[in-house]
Amino acid sequence: MIKTIKSGINAETAADFDAKVKTTVEGILADIQERGDAAVRELSEKFDKWEPEQFRLTEEQIEACIARLPASTIDDIKFAQTQIRRFAEIQKAALRDVEEETLPGVILGHKNIPVNSVGCYVPGGKYPMVASAHMSVLTAKVAGVERVVACAPPHQGAPHDAIVAAMHMAGADEIYCLGGVQAVGAMALGTETMAPVDMIVGPGNAFVAEAKRQLYGRVGIDMVAGPSEILLIAAGEKGPDWTAADLHSQAEHDPSSQSILITDDEAYARQVQDSIDVFLATLETGKRARESWDKHGAMIIVNDLAAEAPALANRLAAEHVELAVENDAAEPMLQQIRHAGSVFVGRMTPEAVGDYVAGPNHVLPAGRRAH
Repeated sequence: MIKTIKSGINAETAADFDAKVKTTVEGILADIQERGDAAVRELSEKFDKWEPEQFRLTEEQIEACIARLPASTIDDIKFAQTQIRRFAEIQKAALRDVEEETLPGVILGHKNIPVNSVGCYVPGGKYPMVASAHMSVLTAKVAGVERVVACAPPHQGAPHDAIVAAMHMAGADEIYCLGGVQAVGAMALGTETMAPVDMIVGPGNAFVAEAKRQLYGRVGIDMVAGPSEILLIAAGEKGPDWTAADLHSQAEHDPSSQSILITDDEAYARQVQDSIDVFLATLETGKRARESWDKHGAMIIVNDLAAEAPALANRLAAEHVELAVENDAAEPMLQQIRHAGSVFVGRMTPEAVGDYVAGPNHVLPAGRRAH
């Protein structure tokens, strides 16, 4: 028997929020389509309090951002990009062009050809997501995309130095300090000062995800990626503080993010909740994470973790799944997981490693789209 000891908002409230997001995004995209740069400038001022002389950063501005960073941050960016580039190259090498004669005189095949231009959205208004620059800009360049446009919102009234550095070091051809739906709309639809791209990629909040969904067809998209979510299958061997930290790591992304715990030990789940309460009260990102946890967090108790949790995980089809159990228990569970954006195997394999430096891409299907 499955027991839920904590759930988020009900389906009706969630549907009402989704409807409001849809309507808002429709209006913004229509405005950008009609008025171009003027609409983008007004939207940037409205949502980000940001109205620079021009949104595209000059070489001098980019170099100034890099110069302000400590050497350790530059080294961190280089390390992360080395791992991500290496794995992206491995993935690219696995994509073979084929050509076969299936019947006498009938020759069939396929080729893997990069798109001409890509717009990469990098979230960063509330909490800078430096790694998203690696995951979108860098992988586009590894794929062979000729023109890569990168957009990220201002952070505390200015371009975020580390995000700009990461975009530049990853190979972005054009960098804009522009956020939200207005950034996605400008890249996809084009304006007087920004040529449109062929494809939009990258994660984002509910509004950015909805913008990508609505624009699909007028422009290509990678997937509807975001808001972020984590499904953590944990036994008591993983300390409650560690489990709480993993759940918090996604909750702090955005108020619409979702964190779910599945365990077979209700007392352990209560301990995790206690640890979460401490984090929410003490961490800098606690306020945003609390909204996410209160609205969307869930704790589910099953009788048999090995027998029931994988099937439940497949139904939920989460963006990130952690099998936070001992390795000998994790491997059989892994064989049963069919629907997940990514899977992190073992008690001490946190999802955050994948978000930042492991190598595989963190731009993944969310909202039960990993089926």
